[in-house]
Amino acid sequence: MYVKILNFFKAGSDQPPLVDENQINKKYSKYRKEVLASIIVLYGFGYTCRLALSVVKKPLIDNGIFSIIDLGLVGSAYFYGYALGKFINGFLADYANIKKFFTFGLIISGAINISMGLNQSLPLWIVFWFLNGWVQGIGAPSCAIALTNWFSPKERGWYYGLWSTAHSIGEGLTFIVTAALVDYLSWHAGFIGPGISLILITAVGYRFLQDSPSSLGLPSISVWKKEIDIKKLSNNFSEVLKNQLKIIKYPSIWILGLASSTMYITRYAINSWGILYLQEARGYSLIEAGGLVGLNTFTGIIGCIAYGFISDKYFNARRPPVTLMFGVAEIISLFLIFFGPQSTFILTIAFIIYGFTLSGLLAVLGGLFAIDIAPKNISGAAMGFIGLFSYIGAGIQEKISSVLIKTSQSDLTLETIYNFDSVIIFWISASIVSFFLALSLWNYKTKD
Repeated sequence: MYVKILNFFKAGSDQPPLVDENQINKKYSKYRKEVLASIIVLYGFGYTCRLALSVVKKPLIDNGIFSIIDLGLVGSAYFYGYALGKFINGFLADYANIKKFFTFGLIISGAINISMGLNQSLPLWIVFWFLNGWVQGIGAPSCAIALTNWFSPKERGWYYGLWSTAHSIGEGLTFIVTAALVDYLSWHAGFIGPGISLILITAVGYRFLQDSPSSLGLPSISVWKKEIDIKKLSNNFSEVLKNQLKIIKYPSIWILGLASSTMYITRYAINSWGILYLQEARGYSLIEAGGLVGLNTFTGIIGCIAYGFISDKYFNARRPPVTLMFGVAEIISLFLIFFGPQSTFILTIAFIIYGFTLSGLLAVLGGLFAIDIAPKNISGAAMGFIGLFSYIGAGIQEKISSVLIKTSQSDLTLETIYNFDSVIIFWISASIVSFFLALSLWNYKTKD
């Protein structure tokens, strides 16, 4: 049974190479479009099944189902599951059939979300949300491998930026559409709706996602693009594992991991607690708060593309100069969000800037720079290693934030009052630390 499962997920074997150049060009053009569209859509909709908890926090607290500390435990369970899942699945993905491995994770995530909406047991929620994190951790390494298989080093920044728009699309759908489901129906719909949608969309996406070019009889992307004439990288288990273990010898990877970890503290602070902050500290309704947080995710789509395009076209694929520009703007936007005047216009501008810059920074710190550095046949391991750092940071954030958000009750109305002063300092400080860690790699030379 175990062997059958391994064989099912094993990377597709090389097919006899095609020789007709016109046929090769036609197939490459077709499959590249389909693969890119598939990983964007599937990864984007996958996000709706990892962020539902952010939208339903206030209804759960108001209805006395869970406390803010309970929700911190559940949220932390997801991030720790994701950290381990992304790390281990990143290593597995280098050997896997991406078409099967990626879609399997998405279907299981959809089923878990449906289960979350059908019960309200805290122990079950912690277990389910941990498992959801684990299977969600299949996505990013799988997509990174798809990008390195189908797009060459000289165009990778641009296409990685396009793919990175997926998380902004998913966040936007969550903070606007899922928020509407919760507001008009119930918190149950915030889990069940995205779960059903993800399963259905994954079934369609499976048709268009492809494994490696060689499994379709096509030459490697470098040969097809005539950019680098290199020998085929080995897929032998022992040789790939040996290369994977070299990841820990790259000081730049460790620095990237720490920079990504601290950036993910800020990222998931906004994603997990931003709606609650806007409702309690700024007085917005659920729909209004979801709209503001959702707005930053849509501007993030442009930010991802812009980061990849600018770094490839104007800096010859050097990432640090663009990181400097984006990092300064991102920190300024946080000060506007938390310390700016009580003005919807100012908040809107701040969230637009925040989303644009954060998404670019996430693209480079969360993977682009790592797969620039790592050999092509261990892209999944590189993404997994960075992901381990990133989501440990996110998990620590969830626990610390739930403790730092002070709650008290009004003596007259018995209404719960939230104080975000301490946690805001924590969130902004994390972005500043990430900024300086990223800039320490200013003179690092990328290689493929």
